[in-house]
Amino acid sequence: MSVTRLQPTNREAERLYVQREELVDRIGRAIRADGTIQPLPGLHLTRISAPFKIHRVLKPSLCVIAQGSKEVLLGDSRYWYDPAHFLLVTLELPRVSQVLEASPEQPYLSLRLELTATLVSAVLAEAGYVAPRARAEVRAMAVSPMDERLLDAVVRLVGLVETPADAQVLQPLYTREIIYRLLMSQQGRRLQHLALQGGYTPDIARAVERLRQDFDQPLRVEQLAQELGMSVSGFHHHFKAITALSPRQFQKRLRLLEARRLMLSEDLDAASAAYRVGYRDASHFNREYKSLFGVPPMRDVRQLRNSARRT
Repeated sequence: MSVTRLQPTNREAERLYVQREELVDRIGRAIRADGTIQPLPGLHLTRISAPFKIHRVLKPSLCVIAQGSKEVLLGDSRYWYDPAHFLLVTLELPRVSQVLEASPEQPYLSLRLELTATLVSAVLAEAGYVAPRARAEVRAMAVSPMDERLLDAVVRLVGLVETPADAQVLQPLYTREIIYRLLMSQQGRRLQHLALQGGYTPDIARAVERLRQDFDQPLRVEQLAQELGMSVSGFHHHFKAITALSPRQFQKRLRLLEARRLMLSEDLDAASAAYRVGYRDASHFNREYKSLFGVPPMRDVRQLRNSARRT
């Protein structure tokens, strides 16, 4: 899949073109080798020189690509974006993403800005937003076109990486501006759900937090639904409408991602990692691991380590 760069056909398009080139230049100077860095609190920059698949739990964030393209898989949904679009995530979700376009000559360059409920709430209050009265089933991930004002604020934020003294004062201001621009975009209503208790169904937000904290414990859907005052079918419906995953799929993704981390960072074997994350049957763990990552656990770990050594 190829990405067509926006050519300047009018004044706004020309400014967008210049801003995108500036973002490529600034991220490229900030991170000169493949990997991810966090040069400022909550700001993550990534450089990748070949197509690459990533399995990770993604925090509420604004994700912007300066060069290249990416596809994010969440449940049965696919979200494709490139320098002309941004990805907004408003709940902590386990997802699979694939960097589609990347090469040593034109590496994939991107940024991710974490969004906290506290800061979004503060900007909402300053902007005079009122919490919606009705509960909403809004998917916690979406792609939208990038506009000039939002991109301008993003470019200025990344520019602070080279001026740490300025960053102490200006980063909070630029971040608030970015949040405000998002509120003014097509995704303003979606962003509100990150902060407002009346937005995302509070029951589902609590369920997501419970699953994150107790992912290694047996999942009793009936008991969880009862505690939330919902029927089992209603709980399943609302949970999947927002996260694109069933509660069991959500828990399984969390378990497998943590098992992978344990094998890589703590050098555990597959059976030990499986037990740590809640599996009691090693063969069941191996099957589910291969289903998600494409290869058995220890082969996957060896491939990841060999890839890390090459880079």
